[in-house]
Amino acid sequence: MIEVRDLRMRYGSVDVLRGVDFRVGRGEVVALLGPNGAGKTTTVEILEGFRMRSSGEVQVFGVDPARGDEAWRARLGVVLQSWRDHGRWKVRDILDHLARYYTPYRDPYDPDELMALVGLTEQAHTPLAKLSGGQRRRVDVAVGLVGRPELLFLDEPTVGFDPQARQEFHDLVRRLADLEDTAILLTTHDLDEAERLAGRILILLDGVIVADGTPAELAERVSGKTEVRYTLHGRRHVEHVEDGTAHVRDLFARHGDALADLEVRRTRLEDVYLSMVRDFESKQRTEAA
Repeated sequence: MIEVRDLRMRYGSVDVLRGVDFRVGRGEVVALLGPNGAGKTTTVEILEGFRMRSSGEVQVFGVDPARGDEAWRARLGVVLQSWRDHGRWKVRDILDHLARYYTPYRDPYDPDELMALVGLTEQAHTPLAKLSGGQRRRVDVAVGLVGRPELLFLDEPTVGFDPQARQEFHDLVRRLADLEDTAILLTTHDLDEAERLAGRILILLDGVIVADGTPAELAERVSGKTEVRYTLHGRRHVEHVEDGTAHVRDLFARHGDALADLEVRRTRLEDVYLSMVRDFESKQRTEAA
């Protein structure tokens, strides 16, 4: 679905992307992570065909995005971080209107089916200007999905969602990937969300992909150990071990009911991400010195 080789982008004398390589297959959910200024937005805009690259090879559906026509664009879905529209439009009306643009190329969602999918059925006849922030964000998601995309770009998709809406959206993403074979490229600062949704994580730092793997594989790169916390005879213990299961079994065999407040904590994506960012920044400072 996506193939990127040696992607480079320069603004004036500043290299924003300095040789990015990655692939995304059909049905994959891939999270592109990185601090502000790392080049995430530039990368995604190049893939969407909205920005011309300086050099490198980019293929989306086997086509250079810079040459993508309307039929090519109809296969994409884009959920922007924010989207400006006409507040007087009613929810169902705008989805029905946008769906008509796709009909020469694809079979778009029926507006009622789509509203049910994103949880907006009760707001079908409500003007956009009168929606709550979370409901407004659901419209953004619906706009990105209206053409039944084969490839979906999500930019901070759950900003403004309450916990229930966030969970419903996560279920929707899994359904799109698992049942409809939609490829999804997600950018987010919510590392817990990335870990829940993505089968693969790409970490982009200073215009370069420094990590590409499953959350478990990246955790193994940073630390292959499991953290085990417990209280024994009133004293708190924190231990880092290779095999958490075997260690806990041994603790119970030796101490039994004397153990209290037992916690087993694997390395999280947040730990991995922060560790890689610190290491990368430390290396840059050393090279600059």
